[in-house]
Parts: sequence; structure tokens; C-alpha cells
Amino acid sequence: MLVSLLLRWLAAFVLVVITYNPTELNYVRWALGDGAASLPLVILFGVILLVGYVIFLRATFRSIGGLGILLVVALVGAFLWVLYDFNIISLENPGALTWIGLVAVSFIMGVGLSWSIIRRGLSGQLDVDDVEE
Repeated sequence: MLVSLLLRWLAAFVLVVITYNPTELNYVRWALGDGAASLPLVILFGVILLVGYVIFLRATFRSIGGLGILLVVALVGAFLWVLYDFNIISLENPGALTWIGLVAVSFIMGVGLSWSIIRRGLSGQLDVDDVEE
């Protein structure tokens, strides 16, 4: 179960980091910088990323809903506040804050993708969306 949860979070993290991160290696900087020279590739990779986001966000909204997303955001925010309060993280480094934000967003999408597994582990109940006759 843990490996499955980690793989789902890792997939969400890769999607988010490929889209944007504080380094020079991301879709947004590439598209804004060299995008005019290779517009068909920019559009192709943009559509691929869009498909990934639609899959991840739709699964997240279907599994935990808006209230669940708010609860996970509150949990991540409270955790970051504790880390800041104990001087484990600092608000001085914008690059580090961006990475923290990327991890937080990917965590929210990872929880959304994994919610059925988490719920089944906690309650013993299965989630069924489609009933076949």
C-alpha cells in the first residue's frame, strides 16, 4: 500500500515540477523563452501536461471533493506553520518556498489520487463509482 501511495505522489510531483520549478528546466520557462522557435512542440507538450492535470485534478475532486481539498490544504498549511515555528524552514529563500509549494500541491493531488486506497485501509470499505450488471 505504501509503495502505491508513494508512486502516485511521485507521479503528481513529476507533473508539477515538469510544469514549473525554480530552476531553468521546466515547461513554463522553455515555452516562454524558446517557444516561438518550436511552437508545435510547445503546443504538443502543453496539451500532454493539460491532459495530465485534467486526469489528476478530476480524480482529486471526485475522490475528496472541494471540502477534502480544503482540509488537505489546511493540514499542509498547519504542518508548514509548525516547521516554521520550530525554525526548520525559513521564509527568506523564495526558491525554497517554491519547492515547498510544489511539494504541497503534489501532496494534495497525491492524496486525491490515493484516497480510495487510504479509505479502504482505514475503514475496510471499497469505493465503487460504476456498477456493472
